[in-house]
Amino acid sequence: MEVILLEKIANLGNLGDKVTIKGGFGRNFLIPQGKAVLATTTKIAEFEARRAELEKAAAEKLSAAQSAADKLSKLEVIIAHKAGDEGRLFGSVGTHNIADAIIKAGGIVEKQQIRLPNGTIRHTGDYDVDVNLHSDVTVTLSIKIVPEV
Repeated sequence: MEVILLEKIANLGNLGDKVTIKGGFGRNFLIPQGKAVLATTTKIAEFEARRAELEKAAAEKLSAAQSAADKLSKLEVIIAHKAGDEGRLFGSVGTHNIADAIIKAGGIVEKQQIRLPNGTIRHTGDYDVDVNLHSDVTVTLSIKIVPEV
């Protein structure tokens, strides 16, 4: 299936690229989300007419993500969680807990934007967590997990 991308998609292409993808990825994700359209001759002509508008919108999204990244990089995030004597947590700290803590600290983030390369956190200590705000903008936050008193 060939589609034209309406925005930059990580590991796939930039705005306006004509790419070949698997049918299910296009039908179930890209096209319903408005991230791509089928690459027919009429759709290509429509895209070229709207290209300037789409590029302006993409530039606005990028600048908004960069300003949010500047704001997030200044945050200090501390999460209190129940832990045993050796520092092992009862349960774990995942993306949902981290997103809630960032929001309480004054940032704006969704749990889907948080990347935990080593999986959920199961011990107290300091951790670096990546927040993917845009396909071009990633912020590394320092998260401190402390035992709950």
